[in-house]
Amino acid sequence: MTDDTMCSLNDKGLSLSPNVDIAIHVGSPNSEQLIEVEDDGNRLENDCSQLFEIDGSELENSRDETTVANSHSRESQGKDYLPPVVGMEFDTYDDAYNYYNSYAKETGFAIRVKSSWTKRNSKEKRGAVLCCNCEGFKTVKEANSHRKETRTGCLAMIRLRLVESNRWRVDEVKLEHNHSFDLERAQNSKSHKRMDSGTKRKSEPTQDVEVRTIKLYRMPVVDASGYGSSNSNEGGTSSNINFSQSLKLKKGDAELISNYMCRSQLMNPNFFYVMDLNDDGQLRNIFWIDSRSRAAYGYFGDVVAFDSTCLSNNYEIPLVAFVGINHHGQSVLFGCGLLADETYETYIWLFRAWLTCMSGRPPQTFITNQCKAMQSAIADIFPRAHHRICLSQVVQSILGCLVQFQEYVAFQMGLNKVIYNSKTVDEFERDWDDLTQKFGIRNHEKLQTWHEEREHWAPVYSKDTFFAGISDYENGESVVPFFKGHVHQQTSLKEFFEIYELVMQKKHKIEALDDLESRDSSPLLKTRCYYELQLSKLYTNAIFRKFQDEVVMMPSCFSITEIQTSGSIVTYMVKEGQGEEIVQDVTHCEVMYDKAGAEVRCVCSCFNFKGYLCRHALCILNYNGVEEIPCQYILSRWRKDFTRLYVPQLVSDSVDITNPVQCFDHLYKRAMQVVEEGMISQHHYMLACQTFKESLNKISLVADKIE
Repeated sequence: MTDDTMCSLNDKGLSLSPNVDIAIHVGSPNSEQLIEVEDDGNRLENDCSQLFEIDGSELENSRDETTVANSHSRESQGKDYLPPVVGMEFDTYDDAYNYYNSYAKETGFAIRVKSSWTKRNSKEKRGAVLCCNCEGFKTVKEANSHRKETRTGCLAMIRLRLVESNRWRVDEVKLEHNHSFDLERAQNSKSHKRMDSGTKRKSEPTQDVEVRTIKLYRMPVVDASGYGSSNSNEGGTSSNINFSQSLKLKKGDAELISNYMCRSQLMNPNFFYVMDLNDDGQLRNIFWIDSRSRAAYGYFGDVVAFDSTCLSNNYEIPLVAFVGINHHGQSVLFGCGLLADETYETYIWLFRAWLTCMSGRPPQTFITNQCKAMQSAIADIFPRAHHRICLSQVVQSILGCLVQFQEYVAFQMGLNKVIYNSKTVDEFERDWDDLTQKFGIRNHEKLQTWHEEREHWAPVYSKDTFFAGISDYENGESVVPFFKGHVHQQTSLKEFFEIYELVMQKKHKIEALDDLESRDSSPLLKTRCYYELQLSKLYTNAIFRKFQDEVVMMPSCFSITEIQTSGSIVTYMVKEGQGEEIVQDVTHCEVMYDKAGAEVRCVCSCFNFKGYLCRHALCILNYNGVEEIPCQYILSRWRKDFTRLYVPQLVSDSVDITNPVQCFDHLYKRAMQVVEEGMISQHHYMLACQTFKESLNKISLVADKIE
């Protein structure tokens, strides 16, 4: 990025250089406020500067400005439409159709409606598939005509669906075409000829800013149910929403933020940040993520925890962080943010920005603290994700409100037993009722509130949800906090940015050392079980040691009884002794085994909670003569022999060689892969250098011949 395209902040807010324009377009009074990201026709990973442009309603104090910066600028290609991604939404079906039609015209192909469907006994359209007009092939009757064959069986398409919010959402996208593009023929097609000229955007990209369009919605009003922060008045109405809310910055903080973001862009390829400004031009929210974190999400993005501890507990810096678990069971960062408040609108803005940055791929499981505003935003942005509330927060909250309770210690022991020892939903409900009745607190308001939310936090309700060990469901401890021990109640913004890079470097160094140790050492085996030997060769040392504990405890399962058979599926009851006197304390675990597919499932759901099989399941596999752990229970996310390149992933090898931006991005990402491989060892480094040198010589020879 050159100096004239950098953004700068002052103490009162954010001001932009003359080359970066923020335009505000006013829609109808009933329209929603839209935040639109504009860039060229390439994917979000492209290293182009970006601009959020707002179309909003005429509500007073409801206009917002948001600036986005992503890596460094490229020469403008004059394109206005981003390729569609899953999760994009539109006000109407016509808006969705016109967008895809405009994108198609600009790219060089035409579209048609492949299929659509309506609500039963109604003409109201509920969904549609828009495809490239080269989709399919001619029928036998059409093939006999003299018209030129234009269909090639192209699979490019988007699937649209009307969602509960009465918007049209993109559910499925296929971008690859099997034919060349013809701009002239496409512009003369039926779909483009009848295109409403008013649907084409009138925006003109500045010389240094690429433009792409993707809608990120910010709702201008809130219903009377009172979305708000966890420490605000949740009975408030929309009239209490302050659209001019801004970050509480000290003198010099704004400039500090600007300098850090711009410096990171220059030093970190594929660095991304987005700023949300209020109508006074003051900084309200900011989100950022570096290249390594974006790449790590591709490997470990199945389970994500959203840490809002600093924001909810009124730390000096309102920090939030997206955190995952890597192959060593360590926390890994997927992006950070600073938020002005905990409203539904703010979370909608943040989650949409983050999801867009992750190419529209949501996590399977999303873990947060309890907050009604956040919960509603998650339901809208990640409708298919399993949202769970952090169990440790629930336990602390329940115990916190009963700390003066005379029988506190006895209640704590009983609560832990109900939460962690219940094997079935019926058992949990029965024990919960017995516990609250025993201590006379059945009508306690806080306990009733948590009980109503039990499906979001109780382990017994989450047995089908994958957690990858991100939360320990045996003792309620969480491994999520990424900045634990580094960020405190009084940590200033200046201090945070000073330690941020140090923390990141420390985490990366620990991961690299653990990689080296796992790759070059063989863990000490404790049994003669082949399952232990098998995974010692595959898993990282940290994860293997956790699995090894299960293998060591297999002898404690002293009895296996077949209780039911249905076809190839057999249900067993495994008796396990606790302590030295095994007959004194015996637990029963039900395990199902499918002989046809070598699938095993224990009622304790250790595999879903922790990512590896429990001792009960291992005993059943061994009982049935299964010599090796089946491949479906060996996860690549734990493997030590799996090469992970923390560089931007190539979405496709299909590149339009006439588009210099696509060519640059493709070559850059390929080169970065060689760089990462070259850092593995001295031998790898020398080989990478030699490869670069030979490639450059070959390209130079070709260039000389052309001249």
